[in-house]
Amino acid sequence: MNHSSMKRTVLILGTLVTTAALAQAADTATKRLITIQGGPRGDLRKGPLTFNGSASAPVKATVSTLNIQAAQAVMSAPAGTQLIDAKGKRNADFTGSVLVTRGRLTAKGDKLAYSELTGQGVMTGTPSATFVPSNKEDGDAVNIQATQMSLDVDNNVSTSTGNVSLTNGTQTGKADKLVFDEDKELAQMTGTPSLTRAAKGSQKELVMSGTEVRARTKEKTLYVKGNVRLVQGSTTTTGDAVYYDDKKNVAYVVGNAVSVDSKSKVTLRAPASGYLEQRTDLARVRVLNSAYKIPADQFKLRGEQ
Repeated sequence: MNHSSMKRTVLILGTLVTTAALAQAADTATKRLITIQGGPRGDLRKGPLTFNGSASAPVKATVSTLNIQAAQAVMSAPAGTQLIDAKGKRNADFTGSVLVTRGRLTAKGDKLAYSELTGQGVMTGTPSATFVPSNKEDGDAVNIQATQMSLDVDNNVSTSTGNVSLTNGTQTGKADKLVFDEDKELAQMTGTPSLTRAAKGSQKELVMSGTEVRARTKEKTLYVKGNVRLVQGSTTTTGDAVYYDDKKNVAYVVGNAVSVDSKSKVTLRAPASGYLEQRTDLARVRVLNSAYKIPADQFKLRGEQ
């Protein structure tokens, strides 16, 4: 291939990539457009437009896969722009008994502010959300409470911040921030996160903490990393990371793993090449002199490499 042919090939490839990127951007912008049902009050050209509903007949709206209900909705344009020219940049503010549904997720709050420009719907006023399993055999519902909850219409992901609480069966998580992927049924908690598995049967309460906690809510498995600490009864186990399987009642602690029993005064240390196995149902910790690799790939969020 001569120099001219190569230049033409590169130009064609560049054009194809640009065209694909523009098409994807246009598709994203279209998905973000919101439709509010009913006859509004206001200037149809300049805006804002106010939609009023009632308890028995709320205002209804749709955007992508989100369905929204509220007592009132106000659609407006950015400052200096007429509403008729603001398609793709409009804002919609919902107030009064806001209800949002998407697939198996239901969220409630006092207010919801949606932006077509960002594709984010931000819910405030003691928001809460419930994500139900596809069937009863798949486990427990996930319940989330926070100060603020943001729903992304580009994907099935929500981000909750401020005094976040996540409950999944006997597991309760606390954090400053929670990212929940509805498709993967995967939660990421950061900002001094902790997760407590309630006492059950002869098993004592188990509290796990670290820099970051990730939970597969359907499988009931956890991946905690960064200054990990497990406390159960008189036993405190620390390390760099832990993989915990709630269904099998076992935790594998790796990286500088140490377990101390304050009652028996026994201290167990894993060698550099090994790890600690903690059976939470038997209140037993074992030192194993072999490598254990945490299946971290199972806990990757959307877009993570």
